[in-house]
Amino acid sequence: MASDDLYLTLERVGERFNLGEYEIDAYLTVLEHGRLTASQIADHTDIPQPRVYDTVRSLSDRGLVELRESRPMKVIAIDPEEAFSDVQSSLDDMITNLEARYTAPTRDTEAVSLVKSRSTILRYLEDVIDNAEYEVALSLTPDLLVRFEDDLADAIESGVSIELLITPASEAPDPEEFDYDAVATTARARRGITTPVIAVADGEYSMYATQDALRDDRDRYGVIFNRSALGFLVSGFFGTVLWTTAERTLSADGDERTFPRRYASIRRCVKEIQGMEGDFYATIKGRDIESGKERVIRGEVVGFSFEGGERVAGMSVETENGIVTVGGQVAALEDIEAHEIRIGTDEPPAYER
Repeated sequence: MASDDLYLTLERVGERFNLGEYEIDAYLTVLEHGRLTASQIADHTDIPQPRVYDTVRSLSDRGLVELRESRPMKVIAIDPEEAFSDVQSSLDDMITNLEARYTAPTRDTEAVSLVKSRSTILRYLEDVIDNAEYEVALSLTPDLLVRFEDDLADAIESGVSIELLITPASEAPDPEEFDYDAVATTARARRGITTPVIAVADGEYSMYATQDALRDDRDRYGVIFNRSALGFLVSGFFGTVLWTTAERTLSADGDERTFPRRYASIRRCVKEIQGMEGDFYATIKGRDIESGKERVIRGEVVGFSFEGGERVAGMSVETENGIVTVGGQVAALEDIEAHEIRIGTDEPPAYER
C-alpha cells in the first residue's frame, strides 16, 4: 500500500468511527428496535427533536442505517456485519501495512522510563516476563495472575525460575483450586492492597508500578528500568521488603530443576541450596566492593549465611587464591557484590561473557 493510500485509509477509518454522543445513542437505539421514526428515536433517547434528523442522516452517510423517505421518515437498521464489512477489510489491510512500517524501539542499555498509561505498564510487564532467561521475581494482583497465567506457564516450561508474590492475600486463588506449581517455582501471598506490582527479569530488566496505576490512568505511574544499574533497587525492594514479609505460602519450592542453575538473587540461591545435600561449586560474576571493577570467581561453596530472616544472604567460596565472601547487591561487608551466580554439583559452571 502506497504512502498516500495508507494515509487515506487511516483518514477514512477515523471518519467512520468518529461518532458523536447523539450518533451513538441513535445508532444503538435503532439497532435495538430495527425500525424507528425520528420522533420515536427522540422518545427513546435524550436527543432533542430538532437534532434527530441531522443525527440519523450522519449515520446514513456512514452506511450504518438506511433512511426511507416516507411520511414520517423511517430509520432502518443495517446488519452490522454488512455495515462494517468494508471497514473490517480496511482495518486488516491497514494493520498489515502499519506493521510493515513499524520499527521496534531499541532498548537502551541504561534507560529509565516513567510511564503513565495502564496499557503501557501491562505491555512492559509482559515484556519483562517474556525476556527472562533464567529468573523472574513478580508481585502481582490476583487479576494480573490470571491475565499472565499462560506467559508464566511458558516461562516455567522453558526452565525459568519464578518467585511469585500475590497480594492481597485475602483474594489469592486457593492452592487447592489453582495450580501454582504450573506458573511459579515458589509462590507466596502478602497482606495489604498497597503492595506494588513488580517484575524483575534476571535481576536487571525490571518494572515498578502502584496497584492504583493498573486500576485507572489518572495521576498514576510506572517506572521501567531497561537493563539499568538502578534496577537492583526494584529487585532489592522485592527481596527484602516484600518477599520476606509474605505470611502465607501458596506453593513451596516445587522446584525440580537440574544443575547447573543460574541466579540473579543471592538470597534465592542460598535459600535453595543450603538445605540440599552434596557439594556445590560456584562461578560468580560481580563487582569488587573496594575497587568497583568487574570480577569473576570460581570455586567450591564452603559456607552460607542468612541474617535478619531472609533479608541478607551471603556465601563463602574457596577459590585458588583463597576464600572469597560473596554478598548481594550493594554488599559492603563481603568481598564481592554478586550480579550473576551459577551453581554446579561437580565443578564450577562455565562463565559465558
